Amino acid sequence: MHPIIEKVTQEIIERSHPTRSAYLQYIDKVARNAPTRVGKGCGNLAHGFAACSAAEKADLKADYKPNIAIITAYNDMLSAHQPYKDAPDLIKQAVSEAGGVAQVAGGVPAMCDGITQGEAGMELSLFSRDLIAMATAIGMSHNMFDGALYLGVCDKIVPGLLIGALSFGHLPAAFVPAGPMPSGMTNKEKARARQAYAVGKIGRKELLEAEMASYHSPGTCTFYGTANSNQMMMEIMGLHLPGSSFINPYTPLRDELTKEAARQVLKFTSMGDDWRPIAHMVCEKAIVNAVIGLLATGGSTNHTMHLIAIARASGIVLNWDDFDKLSKAIPLIAKIYPNGSADVNHFQAAGGMGVLIAELLRNGLLHEDILTIADKKGMDSYCQEPKLIDEKLVWEPVPEQSLDPEVLSTVAQPFATGGGLHVMKGNLGRGVSKLSAVSADHQIVEAPAIVFDDQEDMLAAFKRGELEKDFVAVIRFQGPRANGMPELHKLTPPLGVLQDKGFKVALVTDGRMSGASGKVPSAIHMCPECEVGGPLAKVHNGDIISMNLQTGDVNVLVDEAEFNARVPVPNTAKNHHYGMGREMFGRFRLNASSAETGASNLFVCD
Repeated sequence: MHPIIEKVTQEIIERSHPTRSAYLQYIDKVARNAPTRVGKGCGNLAHGFAACSAAEKADLKADYKPNIAIITAYNDMLSAHQPYKDAPDLIKQAVSEAGGVAQVAGGVPAMCDGITQGEAGMELSLFSRDLIAMATAIGMSHNMFDGALYLGVCDKIVPGLLIGALSFGHLPAAFVPAGPMPSGMTNKEKARARQAYAVGKIGRKELLEAEMASYHSPGTCTFYGTANSNQMMMEIMGLHLPGSSFINPYTPLRDELTKEAARQVLKFTSMGDDWRPIAHMVCEKAIVNAVIGLLATGGSTNHTMHLIAIARASGIVLNWDDFDKLSKAIPLIAKIYPNGSADVNHFQAAGGMGVLIAELLRNGLLHEDILTIADKKGMDSYCQEPKLIDEKLVWEPVPEQSLDPEVLSTVAQPFATGGGLHVMKGNLGRGVSKLSAVSADHQIVEAPAIVFDDQEDMLAAFKRGELEKDFVAVIRFQGPRANGMPELHKLTPPLGVLQDKGFKVALVTDGRMSGASGKVPSAIHMCPECEVGGPLAKVHNGDIISMNLQTGDVNVLVDEAEFNARVPVPNTAKNHHYGMGREMFGRFRLNASSAETGASNLFVCD
């Protein structure tokens, strides 16, 4: 094992000991070796299976068959979640045949950042993660279940489901992916169309045709944003079946993997002799594996918040310094858009998660000894890929090397020697940057600040032609407490246009960018946020800002005494707290922790 990984892991274990120990003591106390429903009142039980078939009622009123919960994020507006329509029936059939019962315990909301991007609804997006966790807990709180299957894919849905699942950590659990849509228009061509629209070279009709050619069928969007980073993380933590993350929906293999996940959970209940509660699966080493996977693949910056909140739900204290230290040891060995031109289907064809995991294990860059949902407990099982042979699901060893080294490389010949994410720090606070998506000639910028308090103001300035120069865009009051921390991905096309014209441009904000954002250098998630008096609220138009993504430095070049003497400007915006449901999330905004501590309402982190 690489010494930095060993050191960081041990630091996390020691730092987390009080909270992790307390969490596991509770989990082990509530576990039982009989069906959970045993001992419930007769009225409670009757309510719990009133809608079941006669056969299911007979099984559930007895005390020898486990009952498996299904928590689903199905809706048919999100392409990534539409394939879950038939999953409950597949799961119920598989569980019944394997000797158990399965019930849909609840549904959780699932919103699409792609639909709400740049609109008022996006200001509910980050908080939907905590709401999903709470909705998961409500579904599970009926206390009828001996295991659970969680059906979700996209940005806040998987973190929310996992946080909720960890409140019921005494139960075994598996996460069931839906798979990516087949490749359509390339992500690079789509980005070109967006930039062409931004400068008026094509109209709305042409842009819509391009977008529809990219987002064209059921399944996850094919770029490597937060949704596909979720899938990678669930597999590298052992919560997906080996090789199951990027199998296309509505294929025989996808359906068999869904059924197999159901059968696996049934094996691991406390009623058997191989109890595998999710509380013990999501351990310090599994969390470190998730960070390693994120760095090795150049995954979404959103997970610098989500992983911290997930870890906290398991009693583990993860922080940004852990990400930064690990980034020094983990090379970037995958190039998937926006880090390259390939999409996740190309990554899968190159060998996918199995080849990635095998390469990391061979080089001592991944913890092998974690509990997983595969038959064999360690990560060695994840060096295999699923296949259907004579209609039977089997796993075979993955190729010994990548089938496309331009998409999936090796530790010996990485695309970059450091991980894809860096912590940024300086007199403007602390934030993160997705270094992997920015070409080397754009990683260092020093230019005057132009300050905006709303992304629409910057877009208007771009349209007026006022940004045809070197500058650093400072977008303030975009943190969790200010307006829910919406993604600012809408700014990527105009900034990309200006960068292509030869201007030195960059972005500094206490907000966040899409997991698909790249190309333009940025320092995001800046803490403390402006709403609580963070230093970004003291920046003036014309102040020179220096940003170096290679060293992780971001500073305003103003005399220290003068800058310290400045008073942070107040947030005067009044248009972000009402409409589109935002008025109901006032307490979420008021109580949100910082981005660095997970931007959560569920735990006291700050």
